[in-house]
Amino acid sequence: MNTADEGRQQQLDVASVLNAKTTLLQLLARAGVYTGDAEELIGLVEAGALAGAHTEIAEARRSAPQEKGEAYASGWSDGALAVADELGAVAERALIRAVTAGPSADSADERSPVRRAEMERAKVAVTPLYLSFADASDLDPEVTEQVLGAVLRTMNPRQRAGYPGRLTRFASAHRAHLERLYAEYGPGSPIAIHGRYSLVHSPTSVAVLERLAETPSALHEEWDAAELPPAWLDGLTTAWGSRA
Repeated sequence: MNTADEGRQQQLDVASVLNAKTTLLQLLARAGVYTGDAEELIGLVEAGALAGAHTEIAEARRSAPQEKGEAYASGWSDGALAVADELGAVAERALIRAVTAGPSADSADERSPVRRAEMERAKVAVTPLYLSFADASDLDPEVTEQVLGAVLRTMNPRQRAGYPGRLTRFASAHRAHLERLYAEYGPGSPIAIHGRYSLVHSPTSVAVLERLAETPSALHEEWDAAELPPAWLDGLTTAWGSRA
């Protein structure tokens, strides 16, 4: 058996991939994860893998072996571009399938009720970012869900799928600003947890600050609809503006 044949045998076939997916869904179901949430998460992982492959192929355009001549290098670049374009389209379709799989999301570009998986992804995203600025969180889980619900409702399903990355970029771009804000108003500061600066003591503050910076009108609209304390949002707005 030659090397090419061995490589083909090592590739996963469709039946094996479907078997692995079904097995994972069953294991998650036994752990109490709703099938729709599990399918959405798996779909996002699949879309992400395709997006990663798209990036790798796009970068391969710049690595054509120049020693084989200009014509060869040109053909290499054109071929890589064609494959990258197709992979990009496949990744986009996979993303749309993932975020519109549930009964409440008819379109990837229209606002819809926040799903459990979207809420959990937001919690996972904000917690480590917050802990990079503060040592502890002092807000209860119910308030966390109420605040994140208002934040996520400012976005459509496609935007929510990419929200962890958006949060990471926001925290990186404004790190010095955020460090000063949490030092002055967050845990360990002279500011008490109760009052208008309460949210600075919660991981949700990172998400709220990002929305204040990007879509303040939509955030205020959803905040009022959720009947959340206006003082919390006013406090974060003041803290953010005082350190701009």
